[in-house]
Amino acid sequence: MFPAKAICEADAVAFFLPMHTATRMAVPYVQRVRELNPSIRVACYGLYAPLNADYLKSLGVDAIFGGEFEADLLRWFATGDIQASMLPKLDFRIPDRAGLPSHSRYAKLRVLSTELVVGYTEASRGCRHLCRHCPIVPVYNGVFRVVQRDVVLADIRQQVAAGVSHITFGDPDFWNGPTHATRILEAMHAEFPQLTFDATIKIEHLLKHRELLPVLRDTGCLFVTSAVESLDDEVLAKLDKGHTRADFLVVVEEFRRLGLNLSPTFIAFHPWTTLAGYRDFLQTLVTLDLVENVAPVQLALRLLIPQGSRMLELPEVRLLATRFDPTALTWRWTHPDAEVERLSHTVFKAVSEERPRAEAFALVWDLVCEREMPVLVSRATIPYLTEPWYC
Repeated sequence: MFPAKAICEADAVAFFLPMHTATRMAVPYVQRVRELNPSIRVACYGLYAPLNADYLKSLGVDAIFGGEFEADLLRWFATGDIQASMLPKLDFRIPDRAGLPSHSRYAKLRVLSTELVVGYTEASRGCRHLCRHCPIVPVYNGVFRVVQRDVVLADIRQQVAAGVSHITFGDPDFWNGPTHATRILEAMHAEFPQLTFDATIKIEHLLKHRELLPVLRDTGCLFVTSAVESLDDEVLAKLDKGHTRADFLVVVEEFRRLGLNLSPTFIAFHPWTTLAGYRDFLQTLVTLDLVENVAPVQLALRLLIPQGSRMLELPEVRLLATRFDPTALTWRWTHPDAEVERLSHTVFKAVSEERPRAEAFALVWDLVCEREMPVLVSRATIPYLTEPWYC
């Protein structure tokens, strides 16, 4: 429920914008706040705040804070100073979660017919890598910050006390600091041996630090999300992903050997998508027995080009992305092949209705493939969050 009375009485309010969707959802509330209390000070903070600073300021936002925002945000509340620091090294505090909705009101972890209460924490921020399509890059530009181990463990401890039985590590890449991450996992597992977790890790890191994969398994990892993005080496090079199709295949094989679950994510539709390539994408998921590992929305996701994106370094992208839509917070582009463009919309519509993963996949297969889909091997259901992970 929107706190209209509190807004009317407040001196300042701040909106957290960690992702594209969160930013779009915040816009009408920013406007509502301004209507209710024209004199209130308004700030936006988080990854997507500086990316969309001009648009947010046009809505009446006074202050914008991006990465490592805590000290700047506190100073703004206290003094009105809107000067943003350049990614300062912060001494993090244990998050105060008092007053937040109960964990039971957030996304759950579904394992077979059971739903587990999920908590969230971060062991690090930013990223060492410069993947061309990633919205983290324009803000952090290769900078990586760790959150003190004691702070992370204390945050996990208070969430377990509140009834959480699974932790999502929200780091952009959990193995930007593999030693730091491993120490946290080992300490967490020693204190809470029944607690499970998931994390996001690059294919590149899963290969480079493959000796640590058993640590994930032995400390309660239910699945690892990895932004594979494409199975085409030329596209992966354009995205500057740091891995190849062959690397992905090795990781899939290694995960299966160790009994780990991989949840790959993809950019299914981008300027280089072809019908043949899309069919190969579907066929590969069948061949690798990954249909149940992939959320249906991943079959339909379209390249998002936010302000400041490195995708605009590519001449072919600049030719297509000619108009920035401030309300959608992205550069609009149309695929040069009209048939692929139509397919992208058809597939998105097909996966928008909630269906079991195999059923949604079969529906998409029938849209584009000219032969009957092979019978899928029956496997145990892959654990997944009830709110699909994407930007």
